[in-house]
Amino acid sequence: MLKNVLGISAIPLNRDAALLVLRVVGLVPLLLRHGFEKVFTFSAMAASFPDPLHIGVIPSLVFAMLSDAICSTLLVLGFATRWAALVAFINIFVAWAFVHHFVLLDRSTEHGELIVVYLAVLSTLFLAGPGKYSLDYAIEKRLASSHS
Repeated sequence: MLKNVLGISAIPLNRDAALLVLRVVGLVPLLLRHGFEKVFTFSAMAASFPDPLHIGVIPSLVFAMLSDAICSTLLVLGFATRWAALVAFINIFVAWAFVHHFVLLDRSTEHGELIVVYLAVLSTLFLAGPGKYSLDYAIEKRLASSHS
């Protein structure tokens, strides 16, 4: 009885649905807040965007826009999931390391704990893949059926 209550065994496990929820709930905010910001205010941001790897402000902003707008969109759709998660992880990790100096809990910045949450979501998707409720799965299934 206790095992059933603690394990919530009345609710069936559905890892694929959980990965869909993780992709949507975990990455739509990144897309809406940071991705759209970079797409729609690119010119204004180019004047003061950080260049943590010393590759130039514009290349840094383009990479961040690729990560936050394009990769977030791909991740929500579940397309090229592992590559998109890797690119986004690299971008966010570089920002956390070189711009935010690994700050986690500091009242002077509001990004620390959110960055860690994004990194956790991205590393989970990189390791687990998108699940079957994704374009990756649909394409893989389509290709497998056309080769049989």
